[in-house]
Amino acid sequence: MNLLNKIPKVDKVLGWAAIETLLNEYPRPMVLAAVRTSLDTIRSEILTGRMPADGLDETSIACKVRKALERASTPGLRRVINGTGVVLHTNLGRAPLAPALRNSMLDAAFEYSTLEFNLETGTRGSRAVHVEKLLSDLTGAEAAVVVNNNAAAVLLALSALAKGKEVIVSRGELVEIGGSFRIPEVMEQSGATLREVGATNRTHARDYRAAIGAETALLLKVHTSNFAQVGFITQVSTEELVAIGRESALPVMVDAGSGTLVDLSAYGLAGETMVQEYLQAGADLVTFSGDKLLGGPQAGIIVGKRRFLDPMKKHPLMRALRVDKVTLATLEGTLRLYRDEREALQQIPSLRMMTVSAEELATRARSAVRRLRRGLPATVTVKALPGHSQVGGGTFPLLELPTTLISVAVDGLSAQQLEQQLRSGALPIIGRISQGLLLLDVRTLADKDLPEIIAALQKIATSA
Repeated sequence: MNLLNKIPKVDKVLGWAAIETLLNEYPRPMVLAAVRTSLDTIRSEILTGRMPADGLDETSIACKVRKALERASTPGLRRVINGTGVVLHTNLGRAPLAPALRNSMLDAAFEYSTLEFNLETGTRGSRAVHVEKLLSDLTGAEAAVVVNNNAAAVLLALSALAKGKEVIVSRGELVEIGGSFRIPEVMEQSGATLREVGATNRTHARDYRAAIGAETALLLKVHTSNFAQVGFITQVSTEELVAIGRESALPVMVDAGSGTLVDLSAYGLAGETMVQEYLQAGADLVTFSGDKLLGGPQAGIIVGKRRFLDPMKKHPLMRALRVDKVTLATLEGTLRLYRDEREALQQIPSLRMMTVSAEELATRARSAVRRLRRGLPATVTVKALPGHSQVGGGTFPLLELPTTLISVAVDGLSAQQLEQQLRSGALPIIGRISQGLLLLDVRTLADKDLPEIIAALQKIATSA
């Protein structure tokens, strides 16, 4: 109770010289809120027996207030250094954009643009034209539609083509993707009725044929994201499903998930069907993401036959799901890079990270270790170790990519303590812990990250 009585009043704190300095740096309502929050925290700490007696002096409280203001002023969405080795890390923003897109992205964001203006006629235009021809040229599709993510693409397609009707899908493809979103629930929102066929591990062509009836509107094939089956399994191929659809005059839709436009098998990433291959197999429409294997911004892309996509462009949901000018600018720029596959592999960061050789990663790791050792005190230990990376983003769930890891240790700190301090810095550095070691994977690190990592570790080692 004596300590509680020593907690100063808000008005008194606001009159302190250190707080008056803060009032010159921050808006008064922010400072007032920070003072109240800091005093409430002190009160709570005292009541739980965690507050030291010397924590009630003017300097200590002012320091708490400044830290509270700094936290309140720090953007919630900010840059981090990805040392996890997961290229398409959902929690860290998935695919980073190509640096070549920076100017077009900034122009679209901060200047007026041709978003819906036809320069040739001087009249209103369509925002779809900026990417539709590119998508058609790259995939061979007749038409294309872009919305804000792949779940929206599936929702729009099913709403336009199958509302009030049945959609047949294999039971083994009814997956739950990141964020607890489930294909059956997306279908329910579209107004379509799900008709499951087959068993979890085995679905045959005869299962689809037996389920087709007067209410059937669509045959759907779904990419199983980060879920894979092995062992006693049977799946119906796209070609087989298309043949069944042709027999009954039903369209076939493929939810390709991540969706790639480049054959990555030459780089040891086998198992992902290209969007072009689905269309060549006869699929009437294919949906896929823009921010995963494509390496662009978050978007949902639908490509396919014009007679199926035209109703979507006029559907009421289209306005609710359409993308903004910045997304269109970055998607257009990303797609332009794909006109030369070599350029795409070099300039799109996620593609470059996925296809870099193990030998190059080992060389980069050795160089990074030398730089770290030169810039860090002896209390910090760094070593290069062999390891594995993951693609992430719901792709290649069973694939481990060989890489070289950098283990980091600071005297006096556990791996968990070091991870927490790196994660809590002004520029958060996100690594992973394995077998008691804090690890940074060079696959997802850039050269520009090393000075930041050195600075963070110097600060941590000094205070350890």
